[in-house]
Amino acid sequence: MALPEREEIARLDADDPLKGARDRFDLPDGVIYLDGNSLGPPPRRALERLEEAARVEWGRGLIKSWNDAGWMDLPLTTGAKLARLIGADEGEVVCADTVTILIFKLAAALIRTRPGKAVAVERGDFPTDGYVLEGLSRLAGCPFAYVEPGTSPADMNKDIGVLVRSAVHYKTAEIADIARWEAEAKQTGLDIVWDLSHATGLVDLHLKRDGAKYAVGCGYKFLNGGPGAPAFLYCRSDLIGDIDHPLTGWLGHAAPFDFTDGYVPAGDIRRFITSSPSILAITSLKAALEAYDGLDLARVEEKARRLGDIFLQAAGELGLATISPGIGERRGGHVCIRHPHGYAVVQALIARGIIGDFRAPDLMRFGFSPLYLSYAEVFDAALQMMEVVETREYERPEFNVRKAVT
Repeated sequence: MALPEREEIARLDADDPLKGARDRFDLPDGVIYLDGNSLGPPPRRALERLEEAARVEWGRGLIKSWNDAGWMDLPLTTGAKLARLIGADEGEVVCADTVTILIFKLAAALIRTRPGKAVAVERGDFPTDGYVLEGLSRLAGCPFAYVEPGTSPADMNKDIGVLVRSAVHYKTAEIADIARWEAEAKQTGLDIVWDLSHATGLVDLHLKRDGAKYAVGCGYKFLNGGPGAPAFLYCRSDLIGDIDHPLTGWLGHAAPFDFTDGYVPAGDIRRFITSSPSILAITSLKAALEAYDGLDLARVEEKARRLGDIFLQAAGELGLATISPGIGERRGGHVCIRHPHGYAVVQALIARGIIGDFRAPDLMRFGFSPLYLSYAEVFDAALQMMEVVETREYERPEFNVRKAVT
């Protein structure tokens, strides 16, 4: 399928119901940012709140701000804003820690109730999910297993008790059918912990409707919370009291300021908090979430697909293959295109002000956040990708020096 004409691109921008959201971001001039699936750019409101929290709440309020500025409840109030984006209820989501730590908390608690069962990930899923389960396996003495991509719960080895799986794959951008997987898992007794890192803020998620019981996600990709932003955990309300995770700490206690010996877990989602929250980091994330106020996530997902289609059309004209769902098909907010010199092509584009990223061994990955990208920008970026490939500009030596972060 050929690229659309520029007139069609202009019409799409004119009719875009999300075009006003761009003003909510502080973006540099001369840059087309196609890496928001890895690190989102700063929303203006997040920058404002960071300064306010540092200078006023911390600088003037000092320790009083734990009460006066709502610091103590910040993991919960932020969780409440996140709940809307994933289709959960208030009180089922808490902001804390990192994705890796939260996976450990949930998986460790769940596998303790299933003696002899294995923890597992899908082969080729995001590496940290497997790494932390390998460590849990050694610590808890439970087996660790890989399942082959696409193996549904109905076809899975019945010795697997807990599976961690991405809702959107970090390379292919394939979106998991959460409702189908949870229905099959219910029949087989499998617990699934969904990793929403590449889904939240982009995919129109409905966790509770679809039967999901547990999930984690990060705050620095499409949610734009900032580098290393805190993660979040979802647990269905009727299951919270059953979770006995091993990383118990002071702020997960039912009455932390009683300072008593012996741990008694909080009766609500607070039990998943271990230690003092990172106030500045959570403040940034909570403010960043305001960029989604008033937006329909179904429209967000639809626009992301259309933006990705433009790049897939350009790849088709170049004769390049993709591992992502094709034009017009449902997918997450990025596409991966194969090129034997993919790293160098990406570096050449970055030199032109078009920022994507590279994933070994040969994948050029381009992300499409619908909140701040226009159709015209993505169209122009696609044309420049075609030019870099067709002219072999990527062969220049400076584009072939591998950097630490790709």
